[in-house]
Amino acid sequence: MLAGALLALFLTAAPADQPPPPALPQSAEIQLKVQRDGSLSVAEAISVPEGTTMDRRVALRVPAPHHRDRVYGVRDVVLEGGGTASVDKDTFTVHLTPGTSTVRYTVDGAVAGDRVTWDLAGGWSTELKFLRASFAAPKIPVAVDCLAGDLPCAAAQIDHAGLTRFSQQNLAAGRRMTATVELPAGTVPANEVLVPAKTLGGAFVLTAPVGWAWAAFAALLLAAAGWVLLARRRHAEPGEAPKAELVTAGGEFASPAGVLPGHAGLLLRGRAGPLDLAATVLDLAVRNYLWVSDGPTLARRNPPDEHLTAFERAVYDAVVPDEPVTLAELRQRRVEVPRAELTADVVRRGWLVTGRLRRAGVRIVFYGVFLTVLLALTVGYAQLGVMVVLAGTAIVAAWAALPVRRRAGADVARRLRGLGETLVSVRAKDFGKPQREQVFSRGLPYALALGELASWVAAFDGLKTPPPVYWHAGDVTPDQAGSFATALAGTFAAAHRGHLLELVSGKAR
Repeated sequence: MLAGALLALFLTAAPADQPPPPALPQSAEIQLKVQRDGSLSVAEAISVPEGTTMDRRVALRVPAPHHRDRVYGVRDVVLEGGGTASVDKDTFTVHLTPGTSTVRYTVDGAVAGDRVTWDLAGGWSTELKFLRASFAAPKIPVAVDCLAGDLPCAAAQIDHAGLTRFSQQNLAAGRRMTATVELPAGTVPANEVLVPAKTLGGAFVLTAPVGWAWAAFAALLLAAAGWVLLARRRHAEPGEAPKAELVTAGGEFASPAGVLPGHAGLLLRGRAGPLDLAATVLDLAVRNYLWVSDGPTLARRNPPDEHLTAFERAVYDAVVPDEPVTLAELRQRRVEVPRAELTADVVRRGWLVTGRLRRAGVRIVFYGVFLTVLLALTVGYAQLGVMVVLAGTAIVAAWAALPVRRRAGADVARRLRGLGETLVSVRAKDFGKPQREQVFSRGLPYALALGELASWVAAFDGLKTPPPVYWHAGDVTPDQAGSFATALAGTFAAAHRGHLLELVSGKAR
């Protein structure tokens, strides 16, 4: 009670902006008082000897742990005496002429938690022979610390009246004297200001705005992940395969949604292979673009026209570029599926997703790297650039996780499966004799692509009068046509294996 009364009497009788004049030249008397709002009122009386001047530069932005800077604010600067005092963005500057001058100012940002920190001296152009300071607060401090450079101050203590007093002799020019006073919890509000340091590490410091940005980014990622999972769940439910009708009302063979035999691999298995290549070549023969003769030999029958897709043209040119070719010769040519043209055709039809999303994600990654470097070398907040990099990476990952087929593609895939079931269960007698020739040959490439070749051939070969095979020289039965289809698929499969072995042996060398 007595100490509190004495402290209150001191604060009333001797306000912080009335320091006593220094007793020695080139010395300072300082009084500090923490206001209830957390601001620090400072009054400094400095004695400057005749024939000299004294200058002080106080850095208002000082390094703090974890790649941060602590920023102080100085305002309401008043100078009584000779000289000038000014504040710019990061520096408090005082220039004093001979005589005794008093500098009064208010410091913001000195309270961190329950600790009040301020430099009693530092940045002076000349030595201070003696410095004495007092510190007052609404409540008596619980601890005090003072450093002159890296060493303890000559005196730092709390007196019987509750005042905190500091003193130091012969403080070298430029040497700092820093006082730290710990107050009882909740005495004054904290007002410490920490900002990222202007360094490479500081550019990546997590600040409040960056934290909110991370939270928003995480929410967007969760939403995107939910969308991907929902799309995958829908894709995992194929639904019932609808029954396919092989013949239209006009008596023509009908493929579901205009799908070609070469599309089956991509739509059903997600990849194209030798079987799809063989089905495409067989389809070209069935549609009178190629002719099959004994050997067996493939030859051009009609030139490609507007009815062929780009990938069919590529197959046509690769299989029979000029002269007729036997299957043995075709095996040596290592003909592969023109995947680029095939994929482009399926994408054009709206059945598969494009790589546009992936390409956009890759571009965003590069933009993010550029933005990260730019922010790190300029204004900071480089984590925003990192977010952009992660956003691009997430887009690429989402593209990879999303189903390859679009909704229309999934529908066509179901119809292809329905076509496969129809090819297995078909009865050749259900078709009129004029239709059997076309239905058998047109359905043969689909049966090969869907793995139902044996059932399809057996259904027609068992007829008393099997349908003729118009695209093959000689009197060929459905069973022989099926054997040719099997040999054709085996040719391309062997060529593909040979190509892979060449690649492996090439790497081994």
